[in-house]
Amino acid sequence: MDSVLTQVFLPVALGIVMLGLGLGLTVADFKRIVVFPKAVLVALVCQVLLLPAVCFGLVLLLDLDPTLAAGMMLLAASPGGTTANLYSHLFGGNVALNVTLTAVNSVLAIFTLPLVVNFALNHFLSGTDQIGLQFGKSLQVFAIVLIPVAIGMFIRNRSVDFADRMQRPVRILSVVVLVLVIIGTLVSEKDNIATYFADAGLVALLFNVISLGVGYFLPRLAGLDRGDSVAAAMEIGIHNGTLAIFIATTLLASTALAVPAAVYSIIMFFTAAAFGYLVRPTRSAQAEPALTD
Repeated sequence: MDSVLTQVFLPVALGIVMLGLGLGLTVADFKRIVVFPKAVLVALVCQVLLLPAVCFGLVLLLDLDPTLAAGMMLLAASPGGTTANLYSHLFGGNVALNVTLTAVNSVLAIFTLPLVVNFALNHFLSGTDQIGLQFGKSLQVFAIVLIPVAIGMFIRNRSVDFADRMQRPVRILSVVVLVLVIIGTLVSEKDNIATYFADAGLVALLFNVISLGVGYFLPRLAGLDRGDSVAAAMEIGIHNGTLAIFIATTLLASTALAVPAAVYSIIMFFTAAAFGYLVRPTRSAQAEPALTD
């Protein structure tokens, strides 16, 4: 069963998730960096540099089990998930910025993710038989992430109407797939699941809350408006858990490494919703432009 999950279901699942991302992307989304240069730069600094450093500090501070610590670093290095766009829309974020950040971050992760993961494996699991993401495995990440995205973009280029019609069902399917992947991962580790939740639950929750907070308040301090800051918070706080689980179970052949991503993926949907509710615009703020016309 584990073999079917890791060798067949997970690559297909991740392909569906990334295809859904591609269906909503155009070349203009990458060019939009010019429109939002400051917002993109601030968000990417948080996502690519600051968050892995914060995660590293957390796992050291909480003295996390080495395998779970490496799994947390894998999660921290993973790009934002497509669900961030939905949450951003629900809570008044700049969805166009979300789409741009997801596109750029997914490409950057091809290069940054192996660096962070190999560092974590070497630091926490040196002396074990755990092998890192070598060049061949990094190419697999490249293929499984970018090829479905490219296919989705090609479909959208050929027929915008069809791509728009497909986005909702593919997004729903992506959520269902993520839930099934999480369940499969947790079932595979059912004998240790209580221990893993006890050990990884707190660090996953803290990292998620910090990610959302940094993603919102640092852009605000940098002078970005609320919409851009909400977009950044959702992008940084909602990770592509399917990708992290795929890398852990398929490329690194370790279900235990995938547990932090599974735990985080359960937590993030609730904390992101609560955070979005807290930073939503008040009715008076929404009415203010009308009063000043």
